[in-house]
Amino acid sequence: MELRDSALDVAEVERARALLKTPVRQDPMWPALMAATALAVTSVVFATVMVLAPPLQTEHVTRGAPS
Repeated sequence: MELRDSALDVAEVERARALLKTPVRQDPMWPALMAATALAVTSVVFATVMVLAPPLQTEHVTRGAPS
C-alpha cells in the first residue's frame, strides 16, 4: 500500500494551478512602431522644408542697415 499526503492527483492539481494563473498579456508592438515612424518622417520632412524653402525676407539686409 502506498502512502500519500493527499487523495488528489498531483498532475491534476498542477493543471488546475496552471489554469488559475492569470495569463501574461503581451501588448502589440506595431502601434508604437507606426507612431515612431510617423514622427520621424514628419520631422525629416519639416527639416527638409526649412532648408529648401525660400527666405521670407525679400529685401536685402544691407539696404536697411544703418551706414
